[in-house]
Amino acid sequence: MKKVAFYTLGCKLNFSESSTLARMLEDLGYERVEFNQQPDVFIINTCSVTDNADKKCRKIVREAQKINPEGYVAILGCYAQLKPQEIAEIPGVDAVLGASEKFRLHELLPTFVKATSGTAQVYNSPIEEALEYHASYSLNDRTRTFLKVQDGCDYPCAYCTIPLARGRSRSDSIANVVRAAGEIAARGVREIVLTGVNIGDFGLVNGERVETFLDLIRALDEVDGIERFRISSIEPNLLTDEVIAFVAQSKRFVPHFHVPLQSGSNKVLGLMRRRYRRELYADRVAQIKRLMPDACIGVDVIVGHPGETDELFRETYQFLNELDISYLHVFTYSERPNTLALDIRPVVPGSKRAERSKMLHILSDKKRRAFYETQLNRTATVLFEEDVENGQMQGFTENYVRVTAKYDPLLINELKQIRMTAINPAGLMEAEEIMTDMVVHH
Repeated sequence: MKKVAFYTLGCKLNFSESSTLARMLEDLGYERVEFNQQPDVFIINTCSVTDNADKKCRKIVREAQKINPEGYVAILGCYAQLKPQEIAEIPGVDAVLGASEKFRLHELLPTFVKATSGTAQVYNSPIEEALEYHASYSLNDRTRTFLKVQDGCDYPCAYCTIPLARGRSRSDSIANVVRAAGEIAARGVREIVLTGVNIGDFGLVNGERVETFLDLIRALDEVDGIERFRISSIEPNLLTDEVIAFVAQSKRFVPHFHVPLQSGSNKVLGLMRRRYRRELYADRVAQIKRLMPDACIGVDVIVGHPGETDELFRETYQFLNELDISYLHVFTYSERPNTLALDIRPVVPGSKRAERSKMLHILSDKKRRAFYETQLNRTATVLFEEDVENGQMQGFTENYVRVTAKYDPLLINELKQIRMTAINPAGLMEAEEIMTDMVVHH
């Protein structure tokens, strides 16, 4: 029996795809092992969102060669679609699979032969040919499961390579997603995170809109066995009043939204070719908070995009500072080949990018703390996870407050009502009272 190990870089979508590919290989008799357990085959699923992804990929290939010099190394994912020849020349790489080809891994693997230097096999077709949709979800990695519902993107944002790496927007059918959610429920999973590249654009099949994201979440709300659904990230222009209103009264969708902003300056949003202005974003936040005062709202922001002057960055900072949001994911802009942003001036120096990133990280900590303080002395439901550190275990409330409690094996993968009593020095919420006699069921 051949042993295979996966290493996944990047987003939740990549994790859901790696997990699905691993199950396909297990069905063929491969044994899935950890990266350091002398696998015969190393599969590295790459990301291309920042230039660091390229460096990380090289580093992991070197590690794989140390662990098993005879091991077979295959690279797939976004970086593999964008730079197949560059990856093929990395010493130790044996095969490169592009966006369309990665889901043929199980049929291609038996034909793979170990490369002599510089002869890696490249399976890569133009991104325009990546039209098929491949359903995926993660299993056994976490208490929560990432369920892919959509792939690709039709938005030409100036800084982004994802349309070049993943192709046009395309989706699964609602019937298939509901069936997958049922399979996941049957395995005892309590929470599903919906993921994709642009999930608010759900419903496109061969370029035609046949269903909508609102139809999808209405159907999933009826799936028995799953206690919670989370929406991973949704564009502000696609987060409609109807979607917000539905989540507010839903049985299973939790009050947690992650809404990419990227910049709080309308001028920079224009340079980025985003499809909204900051006024719309502020309106979405206000609408969520009006219907769900305790909702958690996460925000993606890019600092140092070309054209972002000191004054325009200050606009972003002030906008975020005044907004009723809960935390930030801060990305430092990095130049990506073949993107429109490369032609925009002025270019922000690296030291300035780092300084702005630091300012927003501090703001994020402040926002998270303020949000947690609004939750003190409230009861909430926590889904406890398997990770145990220093005798403590953690989990998340419906509205994404990270809670820590004394380890108890009976709590793993259980939904428990707790009272949130204090915020510890690490910034986690402490749960004093766990109502052990009360497991929450719908």
